[in-house]
Amino acid sequence: MNLVLSENTKAVLLLTAPLLTGSGSPKAPLLTPREYRDMALWLQTVGGEPADLLRGDSQLPGGNTAPIDPERLKCLLDRGVQLAQALERWSVRAIWPVGRADPGYPARVKERLTANAPALLFCCGEAEIANGPALAIVGSRNASEEVLAYTSEVAADAALNGKVVVSGGARGVDRAAMNGATNAGGTAVGVLAGDLERTSMNRTHRNLILEQRLLLVSPFDPLARFHVGHAMHRNKLIYAMADAGLVMDTAIDEGGTWAGAVEQLSKYGTPVYTRSDGAPSPGLEALRERGALPWKGNDSVTAPAAEGQRELFA
Repeated sequence: MNLVLSENTKAVLLLTAPLLTGSGSPKAPLLTPREYRDMALWLQTVGGEPADLLRGDSQLPGGNTAPIDPERLKCLLDRGVQLAQALERWSVRAIWPVGRADPGYPARVKERLTANAPALLFCCGEAEIANGPALAIVGSRNASEEVLAYTSEVAADAALNGKVVVSGGARGVDRAAMNGATNAGGTAVGVLAGDLERTSMNRTHRNLILEQRLLLVSPFDPLARFHVGHAMHRNKLIYAMADAGLVMDTAIDEGGTWAGAVEQLSKYGTPVYTRSDGAPSPGLEALRERGALPWKGNDSVTAPAAEGQRELFA
């Protein structure tokens, strides 16, 4: 696989990505998401773009007035060797990064998350899968067998009705949803909180990727390991890649499933539904009290979000 990156995406990788494949660690701290948002807004204000940073501050319309220390920027942008090493490794494994200013960045994510959309996404699989009508299915890692069976049925029905199933790739509800969709001949998106490279090399996943029925996505370096903070961060991305979200089960006031659903209901606005069949759940009832709706089948999923969202170089 030949990776052809835009100059903007190269700049974003150098500023924000750890490039874990490369030798050594950055000599300056990577830009945090907030710092990069500030940098992107400044670039927009002065009529520049991230690629301009590769040419030095003397080439920027705003000169050296950037909100980040120039020496720190220079240290990060000088990591060309590490970037080349990382790109070579990703290319061999068919992993490709996409920046928020690139045409291939999922339109729904930019629409839903606006300036909070990740500056970069690392992907493995068929990019077009991200553009179809989609249902996010989320729930506990420790769900009952009854809930897991129901999850598989709903995911299979979604697939048979032409919907992409989006989930988080973890054990429990996530895997039941993705397996239900792909076993029915459909497509799935796995939004990962780490271990993208390892997950993409799994034999089952690799076969589905080759069949163009699975897309793996992560906002984290392909070699980054899973941890809870990453999982909380990626929850909003699961919803943002779908037209609606379906919560299969959740505890009340704790855990990533609860936090992700409440965040959607209170801030981001992706429609949230709750399982309405099977054993009652206090957590699901609490979500309904906050505005979630009972699931009435796959007709709840609307058409894909419109394209042409406001661009921000992040």
